[in-house]
Amino acid sequence: MVRYLKTRPTEYVMQFKGGQVKREGPGLSFFYWEPTSTLVLVPLSSADVPFAFQETTADFQTITIQGQLTWRVVDAKKLASLLDYSVTRAGAWKSEDPHKLEERLVHTAQVLTRGVVGKLVLTDALARSEELAAAVLKGLKASDAVQALGVDLLAVTVLSMKPTPEMARALEAETREAFQKKGDQAMYERRTAAVEQERRVKESELQTEVMTEQKRRHIRETKMAADIAMEKEREQLVLQKAENDKKAAEAQAWALAKQLEPLRTMDWKVLSAMQAGGGDPATMIAVAFRELAENAERIGELNVSPDLLRALIPANPVPVKK
Repeated sequence: MVRYLKTRPTEYVMQFKGGQVKREGPGLSFFYWEPTSTLVLVPLSSADVPFAFQETTADFQTITIQGQLTWRVVDAKKLASLLDYSVTRAGAWKSEDPHKLEERLVHTAQVLTRGVVGKLVLTDALARSEELAAAVLKGLKASDAVQALGVDLLAVTVLSMKPTPEMARALEAETREAFQKKGDQAMYERRTAAVEQERRVKESELQTEVMTEQKRRHIRETKMAADIAMEKEREQLVLQKAENDKKAAEAQAWALAKQLEPLRTMDWKVLSAMQAGGGDPATMIAVAFRELAENAERIGELNVSPDLLRALIPANPVPVKK
């Protein structure tokens, strides 16, 4: 029975007849005799293969890794020689080999992942998803088993890395405590900064008060020094004045002594006469009465007339206080 086959450009088709390849290539269209022909159809388009498996970290913690592999066939003939890609009249694969290719790729990726994760502790593994993806992709490209299949890995994407629920809660609590400590530390630092700032302000105020008090003290000391200097000058002035007054008094005393020196040898009668001007009758009578008093033992009897006494008594006598 003659059949017609038309393939897409992303499909590599091979027609086997009598154990030999009659025609092959991507996107072919042809008629073939079905009873004697075997068709092999290998897709050339890229495909995504999801994966999810559990691995153990260096600190013996279980981690679940989810992601996907992106691959495509680069050598359809090599792949067809290892796996059965023959199709039925309806275009369905006759075997499960095409699905085994994805399993092989996932198993190889799992082995490579185990080698990377097994060297990391849990916290480091959770934080290095990009490094893990890059290491797995590099290992797949360099794998002999993958190259033997005739496929090329385009990308490895790690979508999630999760620890067990119990460990996740423990890590959340640890992280929460760490953030709480950071918050407490930040609050402590703010308070410390506020206290330090307040201390600086108080120190500045104290320094200002000290400087102000020093200036006041300097002003008082300057004023006191000026007063002391003034008092010293005043003392010197008083001492100088006293010295000058003393010298003036001594000069006056000396002058007066010189003036009185001739009078020391003179008779008091002469001095009295000189004081009276030599012509005052009262003074002369008073001197005469004194001489009489001095020679009273020689006088037997003395008569004084009223006229003489009247002449001696002043016209307006000074009243005597009782």
